[in-house]
Amino acid sequence: MSTRADRIAAAITEALAPTLLRVADDSAMHAGHAGAAPGGQTHYSVLVVSAAFAGTSRVARSRAVHALLDGEFAGGLHALALTLRTPQEHAKLAG
Repeated sequence: MSTRADRIAAAITEALAPTLLRVADDSAMHAGHAGAAPGGQTHYSVLVVSAAFAGTSRVARSRAVHALLDGEFAGGLHALALTLRTPQEHAKLAG
């Protein structure tokens, strides 16, 4: 059985071919908050660096990732903190 983090990573990898992908389960930090569930797997931070984001706005990037994960939201995913960059944007920020 795969974890939600595994499924998130697989969906993003298949659709966006990221050069860097980090998926972190932040659910423990949200215990007792809205949308939190026993056992976690409800709140995630995701960093995606992909050339597929070139020429797209931040809103379009976010919408694309949310669309990829519709099934996860329907199955209990409550919140995503997204950082979505092109390789060039990431290189600038990485120094």
